[in-house]
Amino acid sequence: MIILGITGTLGAGKGTIVDYLIRERGFVHFSVRGFISREIEKRGMPVNRDSMVIVANELRAAHSPSYIVDCLFEEARLTGKNCVIESIRTPGEVLSLKAKGSFYLFAVDADPYTRYTRITARNSETDRIDYETFRANEAREMTSEDPNHQNLYRCIKMADFVFSNDQTIADLEAQVAAVLDQICK
Repeated sequence: MIILGITGTLGAGKGTIVDYLIRERGFVHFSVRGFISREIEKRGMPVNRDSMVIVANELRAAHSPSYIVDCLFEEARLTGKNCVIESIRTPGEVLSLKAKGSFYLFAVDADPYTRYTRITARNSETDRIDYETFRANEAREMTSEDPNHQNLYRCIKMADFVFSNDQTIADLEAQVAAVLDQICK
């Protein structure tokens, strides 16, 4: 059993990798975003990027920087199957997951305007924003000295494998397949 984590910039293709892992490799999916969304709904807050950041940071501050992924890792471990935890956002999450063993972190990135075009096309509740807001949201999540806050830059640097998603879905899937063939021997 292996557990993969996925980090990356907004709209880079984390969900595309997850879809491939589920469809082609039989992975079980666990979503940080889903975990946080359930907590937001319990609190009666609007489900948007601001609420996601606030609630995630509050949970991490109250419990630990790795609290959310630790909960998801335990659920994943209980399945006994290969699993993927989507949307790793803090270095503390990466460190905690790597310490558990049988864990690899994937990172994905792409050109900013390409990523913005992708998020507007998917039109989820957190993606209905203009380009300036998109860039501001990303800047807010890119670095932080607070261990409970997002630091995508550092997470990407901590990744075991980094994928570029400036081409086609087939190209990204081929990159992922090559890595999986290497680590799932």
